[in-house]
Amino acid sequence: MKPDRFDQLQQQLGIRFKRTGLLKQAFTHTSYVNEHKSGNAQDNERLEFLGDAVMQLLVSEHLYLMHPRRPEGELTRMRASIVCEPSFAKFAETLDLGRYVLLGRGEEQLGGRTRPALLADLFESFIGALYLDSGLEAVREFLKRHIFPLIDGGDYLPVKDYKSRLQERAQHRALGPVEYVIDEERGPAHDREFVVGVLVGGVRYGTGVGRTKKEAEQQAAAEACRLIGSGET
Repeated sequence: MKPDRFDQLQQQLGIRFKRTGLLKQAFTHTSYVNEHKSGNAQDNERLEFLGDAVMQLLVSEHLYLMHPRRPEGELTRMRASIVCEPSFAKFAETLDLGRYVLLGRGEEQLGGRTRPALLADLFESFIGALYLDSGLEAVREFLKRHIFPLIDGGDYLPVKDYKSRLQERAQHRALGPVEYVIDEERGPAHDREFVVGVLVGGVRYGTGVGRTKKEAEQQAAAEACRLIGSGET
């Protein structure tokens, strides 16, 4: 990757890092570090941890101010639909962050640049790096320009509980019991992915992938709902 690519990224996003090393770290995947052990590259995992916490705070603040009449429980569900892997992956995709990530050859060949789990981590690490470099207000302004308009458009609100919806549909149509099965657990412990299938009356209706079993089950249930014909109301 050419050095000026990160300049291009900053121009694209309308930001300027004071410590460009933080920006590069945010876009350095563990697979790249593993293949360049002789260098001093640092991966983005610690920045992911920080970025998630920053998103929790600023999304909570945004929802609190935008929805003054909504109760605490509803705000919590709304936040859960935003601060999660699928939403973070969509944010990263919208911002075209995947094209800038530094990957090892193996991860590149496996399509890591477009893998949802990797994109979600990338978005978190970028937010963590921006916070360390420029502070909370800079992150808030970035989210106001690029992310909050997506949220306010309603695409992520409220949270959709597809598992409950699928259970209701299956009972209403007498399709039989709903069962979730783990098809595969893949990736290292720090970057684990679960592949889960859902059976309704013994018939397979959907498959989901997520960093937790719960996320994978929700995605599988969402696919099953679409196949059964429930729609996304």
